Amino acid sequence: MHNVCVTMPEWRNLPLPAGRLVDTLDMYYVYALQSLKRSYIYVGLTNNIERRFGEHNLGKNRTTKPYRPYRLIFTEKFVTRPQAREREKYLKSGTGKEFLKKLQL
Repeated sequence: MHNVCVTMPEWRNLPLPAGRLVDTLDMYYVYALQSLKRSYIYVGLTNNIERRFGEHNLGKNRTTKPYRPYRLIFTEKFVTRPQAREREKYLKSGTGKEFLKKLQL
C-alpha cells in the first residue's frame, strides 16, 4: 500500500493565540481516502487521523460505508481548524478532486 503524505511547511509561520505553543496533539488533518472497491475518493477533516481512518474502514460513517475498504492517499497538517476547513473545501472542489486523482496509484 502506497500512501502519499503532504504536509504544510508554512504552519510554523502561522499566527497563534497569545501564549499558545504549537503541539502536534493540537493539529488538524485534511485527508483523502480512495475506495479499493469502486472509483470513489472521500475528503475529510479530523484531529485524529488514525482513529478516523479506522472508523471509515469499519463502516461507522454512513457516507463512506458502501465504498469500503479504503486506503489513505493524502494527508495534510494544519495548526488551526479554519485553515484545515479551507483546504478541505478546496480538495472537495473539481480542481481539488483532479489533484487527488493524480495521486492514485
